Amino acid sequence: MSNFIEIEGRKVGIDYPPFVIAEIGINHEGSLKVAKEMVDAAYRAGAECVKHQTHIVDDEMSGAAKKVIPGNADISIYEIMKRCALNEDDEIELKEYVESKGMIFISTPFSRAASERLEKMNVAAYKIGSGECNNYPLLEHIASFGKPVIMSTGMNTIKSVAKAVEIFEKANVPLALLHTTNLYPTPVHLVRFGAMQELSEAFPKNVFGLSDHTLTNHACLGAVALGASILERHFTDYKERTGPDIVCSMDENDCKELITGSNLIWKMRGGTKEPAKEEQVTIDFAFATVVTINSIKKGETFTKENIWVKRPGTGDILAESYNDVLGKKAVDNIEKDTHLNWSNIE
Repeated sequence: MSNFIEIEGRKVGIDYPPFVIAEIGINHEGSLKVAKEMVDAAYRAGAECVKHQTHIVDDEMSGAAKKVIPGNADISIYEIMKRCALNEDDEIELKEYVESKGMIFISTPFSRAASERLEKMNVAAYKIGSGECNNYPLLEHIASFGKPVIMSTGMNTIKSVAKAVEIFEKANVPLALLHTTNLYPTPVHLVRFGAMQELSEAFPKNVFGLSDHTLTNHACLGAVALGASILERHFTDYKERTGPDIVCSMDENDCKELITGSNLIWKMRGGTKEPAKEEQVTIDFAFATVVTINSIKKGETFTKENIWVKRPGTGDILAESYNDVLGKKAVDNIEKDTHLNWSNIE
């Protein structure tokens, strides 16, 4: 049986349809009303899971963060997170709203206090962002809760990921690993499916997937063809909104297409290179078998002048055996345009 993790009864792994995570993250810019509108759109798209980000800024960052400006912004990371964070009451209400629609709520804690808030809220699983993949003290704290974990591994090496995997293994915590490139948006040549495959080969016991920051669904769909079981993209109800991750967010229509497309590609995976039994109806007319092109008398030798290969494939002797028949003799009279059987041959 293939490995899987289970979140709220949903099995996630190679034998199950891809698990698509619609990450509203901090696209709501601190507005619970906007966050709920995004949840409504994710629900209409058919998303099973909505992901949030839990920021308790003073536990997450020191004052030095007030001087650090991210690549896709013009104000400090501290100001962005302060503006975009939901307070505890709002986040509880958001979780209840997601669950009232039958969807799974998960979130990424960016600090110890954030993970404790989420544990108090009794989340079903934790998402760990790439920036925390090598934050081993925080990972040990989250592992102590014993809940399933989905961890992004962007900006990390196999070696640093291995340390994180070991922490969760030791705590007996179910773990899935996502390959990620942390550029917003990610240029297509930096998606690097090879890195995702390297990750899955290095940790064969773990479910794997892609957390993608490109501008379309193509990377996620390609990842499914290569075995990914989890797909995560940022999500918004309207691409015209302003927000930190809107630039690389899918909308309702994109999300719907991603769910449908990834499910189709999942069904296309696997198989072996041999005829499918369902192809027999085509084999019956498409393959060539050995047929007489002139009438043949008993005892006459089969030659290129009196036999050839023609459709349909309902004869006894496939085209691949044509040369084996040449030079042999007929055991009876055979009319022209007859598909030969081995019983016709001496």
